[in-house]
Amino acid sequence: MPGLNAASATGVLHRGWSATVDDYAIAGGWSRRGETLVVADAAGGVHAFDGKSGASAWTGHVAHDGGALAMAIHPTANTFATAGQDGRVLLWGVVDGQVQQAIDVGAAWVENVAWSPDGQRLAASCSRQVRTYRANGTEAWHTDAHPSTVSALSWSRAEELATACYGRVAFFDASTGELRQKLEWKGSLVSMALSPDGDVVACGSQDNSVHFWRRSTEEDSMMSGYTGKPSALVFDGTGTLLATSGGHSVTVWSFEGSGPEGSRPGILDLHIQPVTTLAFARRKLRLASGGRDGGVVVWSLRRNGEGGPIGAAVVDSVVSELHWRPDGRALAALDARGGVTVWRVR
Repeated sequence: MPGLNAASATGVLHRGWSATVDDYAIAGGWSRRGETLVVADAAGGVHAFDGKSGASAWTGHVAHDGGALAMAIHPTANTFATAGQDGRVLLWGVVDGQVQQAIDVGAAWVENVAWSPDGQRLAASCSRQVRTYRANGTEAWHTDAHPSTVSALSWSRAEELATACYGRVAFFDASTGELRQKLEWKGSLVSMALSPDGDVVACGSQDNSVHFWRRSTEEDSMMSGYTGKPSALVFDGTGTLLATSGGHSVTVWSFEGSGPEGSRPGILDLHIQPVTTLAFARRKLRLASGGRDGGVVVWSLRRNGEGGPIGAAVVDSVVSELHWRPDGRALAALDARGGVTVWRVR
């Protein structure tokens, strides 16, 4: 993508706005209606920007001692959660920027946080343990220690929470914390994605492969050939496509028909350095990818996983996260120099 920059975006990406935060823009998300973009940085600050103009709405400096690590937007209310190196989860109001509640999770870093689809529960991982909280911030239950540090967590549905760590993916009853299912594989699992119906779980592995299970049969398969660890995995909203990254290319597997076993994936090549993050738009088979090269590419895909680029731009540093506005008409990129860039999407 030589010669491109954020302002000279091509294709469906058009000039929007840009801003900066105090340090590495490590996590973010749009409010549920897209009016506000909130961003957390590696210095521990939390920032809110007007979604249309980029004007600063409010800033909470050093909200997390040592730095922020993760963020989760509430699915139905105008609130969100941040997690940090200080062992805390903070619940925020989007509009006023006030911390509504501070939750002490543990003595270690809180690396993952996620709301259940109905917004009634919040899960957070701290080292080898996962704790869940009710919407009012009181603890509901916690797990016993996992075999190793929890690398990822996700809600398969409102009634069930999934966690990944070395050697296994586990599913817990959301009300009681009872272990419902355990899928084992000898290896370090570094990332996880669940299909929308919760039946397929895919994990990137330390051995440069993607391992996935069909929960209904507990049958497992492995996708190999990656040049690096597949740290970014994402299903589209229908569960037909699984986009994965483990190098300069994006590999897209189709679960249509009897796939992906025995099928050939779509390979998307444009980045000149490894891909760091992936995000599907909600309503279309549009995928956004960001890389260590600062490149941001929007791809139009078909149901067999093949496709091509329809827009591209470059930001100043490594792309840490990409976030589609809920209506799909804007795309935000966060980068390692604290840059926040938003393009209009046509």
